[in-house]
Amino acid sequence: MTTTQFEGVTVATQASVYFDGKCISHGITLADGSKKSVGVVLPATLTFNTGAPEIMECVAGRCEYKPKGSEVWLTSGPGESFSIPGNSSFEIRVTEPYHYICHFG
Repeated sequence: MTTTQFEGVTVATQASVYFDGKCISHGITLADGSKKSVGVVLPATLTFNTGAPEIMECVAGRCEYKPKGSEVWLTSGPGESFSIPGNSSFEIRVTEPYHYICHFG
């Protein structure tokens, strides 16, 4: 099931812009204090590093991703998600805008 909205959140009004504008996101804080980001990755192949564990939920679009240490590209589309451990990285390959929610663990 795809998350379509969050109720009762605080939104950072200034976007975080990464990779020369290929990834743009806004941080949100839920009423319980948990943090997430919502954003879009534009067509590119990028490498993201993680501090905390992350779950990437696809809201729209599609991506291929490859966790650190893997040689296999996996696919994630609307309503699907994938997990990356903390202090790791993953490559992401996008050919159409990939809209996501990043759930921090």
